[in-house]
Amino acid sequence: MLHNFEPPTTDDEVREAALQFVRKVSGSTHPSRANTPAFEQAIDEIAVATRRLLDGLVTNAPPKSREVEAIKGRQRHEARMEREVRIRTA
Repeated sequence: MLHNFEPPTTDDEVREAALQFVRKVSGSTHPSRANTPAFEQAIDEIAVATRRLLDGLVTNAPPKSREVEAIKGRQRHEARMEREVRIRTA
């Protein structure tokens, strides 16, 4: 999630999200030399579209804290891992 944070989402964070999306869609974390231009172009285009989306969104909710959201994310991850261990050891 990148919307409604204080401080606001940086262009580097937007680009990282675009990279993650392109890797997921392409099924490749490191494109071949032949595919690198297409890979990079997709990242750039998705980053621009993502920034445009984030800049256009409005909300009345107070901005979220990155630290609090990170703690919640770690807690969700730990709970998933605990469930996974229970399932595999059952």
